[in-house]
Amino acid sequence: MQVMVNSGKHVDTSMAFKTDIRSRVRNKLQRYEEHLTRVEIHLSDENALKSGPQDKRCKVEARMKGRDPMSVSFDACELQQAIDGAMNKLTSVLERNIGKNAKKWIH
Repeated sequence: MQVMVNSGKHVDTSMAFKTDIRSRVRNKLQRYEEHLTRVEIHLSDENALKSGPQDKRCKVEARMKGRDPMSVSFDACELQQAIDGAMNKLTSVLERNIGKNAKKWIH
C-alpha cells in the first residue's frame, strides 16, 4: 500500500512530519492493507493565513483494489486532530464497506 502526503502552500510540513504521518497511516490501516493500493492524504488550511475555528482540513482518499476510490475529510483546529479525525472516519467506512462485501462472498 502506497501512502502519499500532500500539503497546501499554507501548511508547513517537514519531511519528518510527513514520514510520521505515513507511518501512523500504515499502522492504522494495517488490517485493510490487502484491500488497498494507495492512500492519499491532503492537508490544507482553509483560511490560509488567518486563524479561525476548525480551519485545518485533512482529506483522505483511499483506492481499493478493483473498486472506485473512497474519500473522507475532517476539519479541526489543529492539523493533528484533523488527521486523526479523518483516519477514524476512513476506518469506519472501510470496515462497513469491506464487511458488507465479505458477507456477499460468503453467501
